[in-house]
Amino acid sequence: MDKSEIARSIPQACRDAAADSPGLPAITDDVATVTFAELDALRRRVGRALVAIGVSHGERVAVWAPNSHEWVAAALGVQSVGAILVPISTRMKGIEAAEILSRSDAVALFSIGDFLGQYFPSMLPSQARARLRHLVVLRDEAGDGDLSWDAFLAHGDAVPESDLDTRTDAVSGDDFSDLLFTSGTTGHPKGVPTTHHQSLRETISWCNAVGLRHGERHLVVPPFFHAFGLKAGWLADLLRRAVCLPQYVFDPDVVLERIARDSINVISGPPALFQGLLAHPRLKEFDLSSLRLAVTGASNIPPVLIGRIRSELGFRHICSGYGLTESGGFGTMCDPEDPPEVISNTVGKPFPDFEVGIKGPDGALLGPDLEGEVVIRGYAVMHGYWNDPVATAATIDNDGWLHTGDVGKIRSDGNLRITDRLKDMYISGGFNCYPAEIERLLAAHPGIDQVAVIGLPDDKQGEVGRAYVVRRAGVALSEAELIDWSRARMSNYKTPRSVVFLDALPVSPHGKVLKRTLRDAALDKKGKAS
Repeated sequence: MDKSEIARSIPQACRDAAADSPGLPAITDDVATVTFAELDALRRRVGRALVAIGVSHGERVAVWAPNSHEWVAAALGVQSVGAILVPISTRMKGIEAAEILSRSDAVALFSIGDFLGQYFPSMLPSQARARLRHLVVLRDEAGDGDLSWDAFLAHGDAVPESDLDTRTDAVSGDDFSDLLFTSGTTGHPKGVPTTHHQSLRETISWCNAVGLRHGERHLVVPPFFHAFGLKAGWLADLLRRAVCLPQYVFDPDVVLERIARDSINVISGPPALFQGLLAHPRLKEFDLSSLRLAVTGASNIPPVLIGRIRSELGFRHICSGYGLTESGGFGTMCDPEDPPEVISNTVGKPFPDFEVGIKGPDGALLGPDLEGEVVIRGYAVMHGYWNDPVATAATIDNDGWLHTGDVGKIRSDGNLRITDRLKDMYISGGFNCYPAEIERLLAAHPGIDQVAVIGLPDDKQGEVGRAYVVRRAGVALSEAELIDWSRARMSNYKTPRSVVFLDALPVSPHGKVLKRTLRDAALDKKGKAS
């Protein structure tokens, strides 16, 4: 793909869409349908307001909200002034969100108001709020000291359009467009910056790989704070001129109703999403005839599920893929025409201009059908973790290979098969869970002396966490109490689903917790959690 074929920046791509498809719906959510011309106009209003409140080129601005047209407009406005978008998971509690704001040194925050029974800004610790210059509430009434969405937009009315144009024209393809945070074995979140050019190029490749079509109606269930929802969601729809239908929260009833009412053609999400739809007791009552393409990933897909997605949901094409935040969320993708055996047993072939290899313990690249660590190299690989050269050096080697921590092999047909993980990370409902981070959060409980977390197979979520806990002397702590305590302090997908209390954790002669021993003891002969 020639660089000249790609827009200079993401806001320029929005401007181009408004010019060639002004009346085509860009986003339809629960409150409005916004055309590409209207989206571009709203992008400009957000950008002018950011100029008015003093946001500079290169500064970080966070968004902490569920999928909506305001989320997209806020992101595009941030990028229009050359600032860097920092998405924050709505599954995070206040202390977790505060850590992202601190590590990114964000100067402003767009937040949802009331959501999931909480007023989100009130969850932030006072010191985190104090570091922000501005906090804008996208929906609902703003609390004391917070700007409402309309009041924020009004700030930009006095800023000349030409001032925004100057700022937007100064945005280069080599400038960072976004900074997504991913945790790791250190237990602390690490920022992954991506440039405008990387974001645009890899997303166009994804559109081509899955066959997303102009004007198709794409229900985007993966959250926009995740690369799946951000790049393979609304950005892909913007570039392909498809209609983005953001899903506020996943509810099988609502999703099935939207498919029938809104004539949905494309749905993307983890396997658990499709399993949730298939399990609906009234599935056959909904008109699903408009469905064409299912795009999934994040975990292995049983062959029987592929068959049911085709026969019971009616999707004509299914493809699955593999990627990491550190490679923009992309890496490999199956072809929509691939047979079920390929879709269920592999994650496809590398994107154009991506290299995917397998390395052995000695660092040498291995041949076909030999198992080792999956490594990725190419334009989409991050330049490095945000302000963390030590972690960068441990992840990207001297030859430019990104070490994924996943074990796999490249079959003779060129398709990648993931077989295991080098790291302890597990995937629950499509979300990466890092035991070191969860252990750090659990260790704050006054009744815990030691804790180790592992992932175990689960029929609905793919994997769920189990915590092995050594209680402090004299403390009476129950499984239910610890799970309730965890739910109040960490994202739901991180919260352990079960707790086992031990007198001591199994350790090696060097004092390292033997998680394989815990995992082996937890699984029966069929690999099921006991």
